[in-house]
Amino acid sequence: MTALDLAGYLIAGLMTAVALWRMPAALWGDEEDKRRRALWGCYAGFAIALWTKTKVVRIGLNNSPVVDLAVLIKHYTATIAILAILSYIVAIYGHFPEDGVIPRHVRFARLIQQVAAKASVATLILLTVLFFTVVDRSYASDRFVSDHAGQWGATLYMSVFYLYLGAASAVCAYQWALATAGAGARHLRIGLGMMTFAMFIGVGYTVSRTLFLWVSVADQPSPAFALQFDEVTEAAQVVLFAFFALGASIPAFSKGWRRVRLWRAQARLHPLWRELMTAFPDQPFEPPASLVRELTRFGTPADLRIDRWAADIADAVEKLRHYVPDALLPAARRAACDDVPDARDAGPLAEAYWIKAALAAKAGGAPAGSAAAVETKHATDQDGEVARLVRVAAAFRTVNGERARGVLHSLEKTA
Repeated sequence: MTALDLAGYLIAGLMTAVALWRMPAALWGDEEDKRRRALWGCYAGFAIALWTKTKVVRIGLNNSPVVDLAVLIKHYTATIAILAILSYIVAIYGHFPEDGVIPRHVRFARLIQQVAAKASVATLILLTVLFFTVVDRSYASDRFVSDHAGQWGATLYMSVFYLYLGAASAVCAYQWALATAGAGARHLRIGLGMMTFAMFIGVGYTVSRTLFLWVSVADQPSPAFALQFDEVTEAAQVVLFAFFALGASIPAFSKGWRRVRLWRAQARLHPLWRELMTAFPDQPFEPPASLVRELTRFGTPADLRIDRWAADIADAVEKLRHYVPDALLPAARRAACDDVPDARDAGPLAEAYWIKAALAAKAGGAPAGSAAAVETKHATDQDGEVARLVRVAAAFRTVNGERARGVLHSLEKTA
């Protein structure tokens, strides 16, 4: 097995992994994920096409009763995959508010929408007719381009496919280059840049192979040169699909990593949230449950759950203000400063002391009264608020009930 054969297996496996990874979101995800179903169809189609190019699969199919069957299946699935990616281009870039001037890339996407399906059907019909009529299939080939170099039938057949593939690659390169320039997030710029680079390789791949085949018709190359050219361009295509698969995965990976961070934040907030919701059972939409049960409530997105928890905690703290005196706030600060040497680190711990002591006061039967003073915290955004609450929750776990009751008792002595 050559290095190129091994790379073929690896890139086919990579594209298959990407297709499987994105399949649940494409088929059963929310509206934003469903809009990207066409892109998943591209992954799946190219995964099948790449497997037909691997050594074991292509030899097996090419030696079947239909000679060179691997070539036909590869071009069928690749054509469908290209139609899927063109549909994705239209879905993402073909919409714009009706009022105002329509941007050039939107007009271009709408033009593609009008011709993509018809061009795909025409390509499939032409490939089928040419494959069974003018391509010399008197023997099974291993490397179709090098084995058929100099034959006008195979050259015509491959030219039809390369025209379709090259045009689609140019369209994707154009749209993704514009999207890269306008992307605000760094991970989007990197992902789109990699995909754009892959499409430029695709344009070079189709142009070089088309030229090689037609030049070979006029001047038959040596078998060694034809094989070398075939392998070099195949290596370029391996690089193309590597950049495409990885570039397309970076934005999704970033979204997945955000979900992981939200789950981690939820796990850290859970003890604080659950104790507060136990004290005020009418507060949450559903009764508080174990951490495992909360993390497996897949009916609600993680970002929405964490937003609800942040609001629940804030509302519960507001209610606790009616069960404690104003003096609890400076007492909680003093207790926090006694526990940590650096006063700058005492803020979250002081909040934790206040909450723990307020819960103890409510549980001890303290009557509700006017709202006590509490330090107001202002976060710049929701992520900042969640980060602050995570620090408070971490400090909350270190405060035991006895210590919190001691803070309350100190207020009684000074009263």
